[in-house]
Amino acid sequence: MSSLSVVTVDNEGKAAPGGSLRVPWPDSLVGTIATAIASDIVAGRLRAGDDLNSVELARRFETSRTPVREALLLLEKEGLVDIESRRRPRVKRWTRVEVRELYLVRSTLYALVAELIVAAATDEDLRLLRECYERLVKAAGAGDVEAFFRANVAFRDLEAEICRNTQLRRMLDSLGLRVLQLRHYSISLPGGMRDSIADRERLIHAYDDRDAVLAAALSRSTVLRALARIEQSGWKGME
Repeated sequence: MSSLSVVTVDNEGKAAPGGSLRVPWPDSLVGTIATAIASDIVAGRLRAGDDLNSVELARRFETSRTPVREALLLLEKEGLVDIESRRRPRVKRWTRVEVRELYLVRSTLYALVAELIVAAATDEDLRLLRECYERLVKAAGAGDVEAFFRANVAFRDLEAEICRNTQLRRMLDSLGLRVLQLRHYSISLPGGMRDSIADRERLIHAYDDRDAVLAAALSRSTVLRALARIEQSGWKGME
């Protein structure tokens, strides 16, 4: 995977300031189209099973169908779009097995992240994590799901950075946009923001106490609790 950049687009696919959608492709027309569609999928504006009409998308982005098709191929590679022969591309519909497998992998990886943070993080690193946590609290208080989602992504990204294990971070990055779609959905469910805040608060205390066993267990359970919310929600994006 190439270096990730931070790109944000508005509802019409145009660049907009701020935000935190990380995409594994360069800044180009194809990349801009792919990022706009990915943003719609992650935020739930495009739902699982929705058709992706290349003619309509070409009109939206004021371009030919060729860069649209190339953008959809990028999204297929990232696991957001299904492209089958003689059928119109559509937003991927997950199976329960796929969702569970992905979250079990994430829970194991983040347990290891937590152990490494206890061993390697400086007091300054932990201060930065607490700042991320305060942004979560503020967004939840305002009922701002999008701001909460960005702060939640920032918290996990910072954890991956301060654990100081390059290979582990690459593994987490490789899960890519597929995970963002599910994470956004999970925190938007009733109780999602509340549970996430409580989980992060306990995790920060474990980091402060330098308790590797507890931190790993909490980090794993946070991911699995999010999985439980998705599975119990009756999400139509999952077969």
